[in-house]
Amino acid sequence: MKDIIEIRWHGRGGQGAKTAALLFGEAALDTGMYIQAFPEYGPERTGAPVQSFNRLSKKPIRIHSGITNPDIVLVLDPTLVKKVNVLEGLPEDGVIIINTSKSPQEIREELGIQGRKVFTVDAYDIAMRTIGRPIPNTPMLGALIKATGILDFEKMLESVRAKLQRKFRTRPEIVDKNIEAIKLAYQETKGEE
Repeated sequence: MKDIIEIRWHGRGGQGAKTAALLFGEAALDTGMYIQAFPEYGPERTGAPVQSFNRLSKKPIRIHSGITNPDIVLVLDPTLVKKVNVLEGLPEDGVIIINTSKSPQEIREELGIQGRKVFTVDAYDIAMRTIGRPIPNTPMLGALIKATGILDFEKMLESVRAKLQRKFRTRPEIVDKNIEAIKLAYQETKGEE
């Protein structure tokens, strides 16, 4: 693993990009890694493009600037690939994970991607089947782990479950549905390099 792994999340306000980055960061922290998790947005409203970020390392992180050259990019809303340069700063050996019903090869052709590892998962469909709402953030956590192996899947699940149990103390069904969404996304993520 590189000294510092940098991740950029693209979503729209209300889709949970900030929450996903925070849950992922806390899961990495729970495994003994050093982390940063932060959003970047202004006065945007629900539906406006937003970004969130993670840095993780086995050593203390001394960088406190924005992320311009991420190793991994996640796109929670597939309409953003036409509106935002989701590939900006992503190196040739980088990983892009997109919430879409399209195949990795279709995305590669659509975006004219050379190099880079491309993964897709239909996070909306998974969220509807499990949570009952088209909120793609927790399914994208499963896709991130499947595509990169960056954290131990079971440890990540355990951490996310604990965080969600604190947030939804009186609604355990929400916790269970989100954990199921993560598991399904892990199983259904497709990739081609």
